[in-house]
Amino acid sequence: MWVNIDKKSDQPLMRQLYGQIRHLILDGQLAPAEKLPSTRQLAADLGISRSTVLDAYNQLIAEGYLIGNHGSGTVVASGIDVFSSPPESAANKRAATATKEKALPTAVIDFQSGVIDSSRFPLSEWKKSYQRSLDHVPAAAFHYHPSAGVLSLRQTIADYLRRTRGLVCNPAQIMIVSGSTQGLALIAALFCDQQQPVLIEDPTHPGLRQIIEHAKLNLIGIPVDDQGLITDLLAPHPAPAFIYTTPSHQYPLGGILPIQRRQKLIQYAIANDTYLLEDDYDSEFRFEGQPVSSLYELSPERVIYLGTFSKILTPAIRLGYLILPDQLIEPYLDLKKYSDVHTEALTQYALAEFIDSGGLEKHIWKMKKIYAKKRQHLIAELSRCYPDQFEIKGHAAGLHMVVHFNGVVFDAPRLNRINSRQVRVYPINNYVFGNTAPYGSDILLGYAHLTFAEITNGITRLCTALREPEA
Repeated sequence: MWVNIDKKSDQPLMRQLYGQIRHLILDGQLAPAEKLPSTRQLAADLGISRSTVLDAYNQLIAEGYLIGNHGSGTVVASGIDVFSSPPESAANKRAATATKEKALPTAVIDFQSGVIDSSRFPLSEWKKSYQRSLDHVPAAAFHYHPSAGVLSLRQTIADYLRRTRGLVCNPAQIMIVSGSTQGLALIAALFCDQQQPVLIEDPTHPGLRQIIEHAKLNLIGIPVDDQGLITDLLAPHPAPAFIYTTPSHQYPLGGILPIQRRQKLIQYAIANDTYLLEDDYDSEFRFEGQPVSSLYELSPERVIYLGTFSKILTPAIRLGYLILPDQLIEPYLDLKKYSDVHTEALTQYALAEFIDSGGLEKHIWKMKKIYAKKRQHLIAELSRCYPDQFEIKGHAAGLHMVVHFNGVVFDAPRLNRINSRQVRVYPINNYVFGNTAPYGSDILLGYAHLTFAEITNGITRLCTALREPEA
């Protein structure tokens, strides 16, 4: 049964669900005596409360569309003429048309990576934390702040990292930025006058390449494998301004950099008087084993640590942070000052309150369970639709996975067929900078923002397209 709930709509969830099931019955898509999913299953698939589904079912039962049989489930009632609904006003027709368009399986299902389930944002807890922070905020909070950020948040982040990541640093080394994008841009600008290249993992996110290139820095791609950056390939290159790396969960392939390579990377940085920019973009969401240690712990004087709250809470809170070696703090603060003076302060106070109250760790714990279930559901749907013909790459972490499809090449004609099925997937070749490794059969599937029903329908459409004969 295809229904599509829009949690951003002004229409209550119950009315959306009621209207779409009613439409499916009147349209003949749900036949008489056809059994509907259980309220518990449908609630889980749509990511809504069971009480919402119960209310919708009860309303449909009351109006005669459904029959509720205790112990044997809910079925469509008989004797209903297809398209026998009464005449509607023009406004109601427009609303029904909009609902129908959302309900049809032609809506695009986008497996974009890095998009979180924003519907789970803990709005009630956040509002309480914001209010408590405003109740106790000092008068100075309404004036200009130091470019490094609000001290209480920097202290809170230091405590949080020590407690959850085993990472020890001085709050004075923590710099608050408006998201990881600004953090990376500021670091790139910090080195733009040195006329040295920047070494980056290859493949990697095209967006970060653009940020570094915007600072007029020359990029050199270093290939990665299933263990992350191949450190043996660093030696032939000139001393870089810095090396960008994602050692805890390589983006996009998912490898974890082993200790042997971490040590080689640090030795290279020391020998070449350069820095390592560690982007720890999603380490909170690891579904197997213990959290991976940071590169920063091994060499605080050589590692610039970049963290963000966008992947944990919501990108609407544009807050991230850098941990800088002591020698970079002063030049960084000069740059930050003339960039935007300081990052918006009131949200910093609220975030400090939210973390101190335990709200952040509670939210991470909840989302880890949800994302783990979505990941398992995605793998189960792949196994159902394309059994024994695919391989999951990377470690069980983050908000996406890389899937290798045996005997499939994601060239332009095949992608066009997939797109025609109203589903979007992302070939790993789109993330390649210069690496010649064969990635033609690999795609990236982001799943965190999708409902269980969307994952099911998206994978069904994808596998249908993969089985279509080539023109």
